[in-house]
Amino acid sequence: MPPPAQNHPDDVARAPLRPTTRRRADIEGLRAVAALLIAVYHIWFGTVSGGVDVFLVLTGFLITGSLVRAMERDGRIAFGAFWSKLVKRLFPAGAVVLAAVLVCAHLFVPRSRWTEIIGDVQASALYYGNWHLALGSVDYMAENSAASPVQHFWSLAVQGQFYLLWPVLLTGAGLLALRLGRSVRAAALIAVTVVLAASFGYSLWITATEPVWAYFDTGARLWELALGGVLALVVHRVRLPRWMRLVAGWTGLVALIVCGLVIGDSLPYPGYASLWPTLSALLLIIAGSGGENARLSANRLLGLRPLTWLGGHAYTLFLWHWPILVFYLEITELERPSLAGGLLILGVSFAAAFATGRIVDGGVTRVTRVRTAPSWSLAAGVLFVVPVLVAGLLWEQSIERDRQLRMELSSDPLAYPGAAVHLSPDLAANLPSLPVYPDTSTALRDTVDQTRECNALIDETEMRSCVFGDPDSEYTVVLTGSSHARHWFQALRTVAERHGWRLVVMTKNACQFSSEVQTYRGEPYAECTAWNERVMEELTRTRPDAVFALGTLSQRGDGGEEYVPDGFVERWHQLDELGTDVVAVRDTPRFGFNVAECVDRNGTEGCAEDRDYSMAERSPFEELSEEGVPDNTRFLDMTDYLCDETVCHGVIGNQLVYYDTNHFSYAFSQSLAVVMEPYLLKALPHAPVNEDTLVSSAGSLLSTALSSEAAPDLTPVRVDPTGG
Repeated sequence: MPPPAQNHPDDVARAPLRPTTRRRADIEGLRAVAALLIAVYHIWFGTVSGGVDVFLVLTGFLITGSLVRAMERDGRIAFGAFWSKLVKRLFPAGAVVLAAVLVCAHLFVPRSRWTEIIGDVQASALYYGNWHLALGSVDYMAENSAASPVQHFWSLAVQGQFYLLWPVLLTGAGLLALRLGRSVRAAALIAVTVVLAASFGYSLWITATEPVWAYFDTGARLWELALGGVLALVVHRVRLPRWMRLVAGWTGLVALIVCGLVIGDSLPYPGYASLWPTLSALLLIIAGSGGENARLSANRLLGLRPLTWLGGHAYTLFLWHWPILVFYLEITELERPSLAGGLLILGVSFAAAFATGRIVDGGVTRVTRVRTAPSWSLAAGVLFVVPVLVAGLLWEQSIERDRQLRMELSSDPLAYPGAAVHLSPDLAANLPSLPVYPDTSTALRDTVDQTRECNALIDETEMRSCVFGDPDSEYTVVLTGSSHARHWFQALRTVAERHGWRLVVMTKNACQFSSEVQTYRGEPYAECTAWNERVMEELTRTRPDAVFALGTLSQRGDGGEEYVPDGFVERWHQLDELGTDVVAVRDTPRFGFNVAECVDRNGTEGCAEDRDYSMAERSPFEELSEEGVPDNTRFLDMTDYLCDETVCHGVIGNQLVYYDTNHFSYAFSQSLAVVMEPYLLKALPHAPVNEDTLVSSAGSLLSTALSSEAAPDLTPVRVDPTGG
């Protein structure tokens, strides 16, 4: 992330200092090159460029030098002046871009992504966007999310946190040095070097163990800023011959330009891979620090007026290029821009960056030139951010009001029957045209929140569990497995509560209830293996009456075939030895697109996927030999309530079936209870049944449907290995 446009943080200290504080045009040019690399690699290649790492090094270099010189001169750092100037330079332009993102999101982005984008904008405005993205990136349920238009603000957040930490660190080191009669610069060098070593070691470890988290982690990035800081404190001692500076400069520049081509997305980042761009920046800074640059040097090239001019607008160019790219792809529905499209994105980004620098930053500078107190600079920056935060809050309230309205409408089962629409042809024929429920903008959050406390995340090995229904019941059903088992929760809970069962939920993201070794994103999934062992230990200890889990795995339309994993069958045998019944439910369809986004764009009728895209023509249950399936196992196939003969539907009975590409919304899952109940009761012959609730608890809709002459035959297609 580049430092503020047309401003060096070393403006904090203006008096003549030693070592010299000459303004270096080549650093402005390096800022320009880094911004261009970020934009070019994002637009046409979609890979890491190394430009952000360069900005972090430059920030550490400039800020550390500025603060140490202030400490040497005044014996203290003026915290208020330092932070207020940064707020004045960073906040206005950032707030303008965030406001534009909110407007464009409302105009061009599907409703299903509004809540996510509002949260991203709020986190970016308050400079914790990196942690916000880190938490979201390790959430398996967010893997289908499209790129956020403010995703690039994570580096601003890292830099903002650095701005808070660094003056405190250097003040502490400086005061200790003054008390001991030592050099402030030497004490600062020791403190910054310790941070560099600790952060780099942590970066290597966290990148190897949690690479997605590491990318956004301030601790894993702090060493890059500290590297620039160490360089600022020692660079005046570096005296290289002109030919060595010439070689170092060109080596650094060429290495930086090709960094994205070499590293791309093939290496875990940051870790060792981030040494490439950071050391490239280090070479360029050293090459330009020994006096006049040679005529043919890379640093002389970086100091040319066009590059220094662009370097003055690098911050705003960085801010604008990413949201413009994201909205361009959203509008055109392309995965990557063409050459012409990319040039258009760059052109619009340049224009927006220049206008922002002239109008916004220029206006703030004129105001604060007259009012020089730090409070005016602070107010000038904050006044831009507050309207963005208020707009986000008002928009969230509007979404919540609409959500509540749809919840009220959904209380009428004749208007929003969901899966129960299959119980009555008259109901299907007379279904009113109403907004889909649940609201696409909150469906994911509302669904996941239902069982969040019972679900282990990707990196967790400990088993989590929750109890629903009657906790004192003598009959216990356990729901276990991956998110495709988890999304049957509402249906199963509804049936369990009707009949007074005890329902225990213990699930884990992307982890099947299976004895086989599984993989996640191409790597061995050791956390899943450990979790499975703990689940089996718990089932062995408690010996529940029944376990509800997946019986097949459906595959996306990439040549994969729906099948029954051998590890599933082995688990059924293990449960048979415990005397526990098994209900193995057939896996659900998968779509080649996000259903919620499709509904937002095309309405309820235009979002269907071919049945054979993910489902086998015949249920894989039928391929199993009777001898291979234990007597405790019964099969449940609800596919005909999700699909007709040729296609599977994204909206059924005015309810959103899937909140993403393959997971039920909580409302539709609950509606499945009505059609699933008779199948489930037949599959669990030993379960207690409350006859009074079979009809009455389902309300007038089910009562009408079951009494209709058109009511379907509810006999399961197959509920046990012999077809009975």
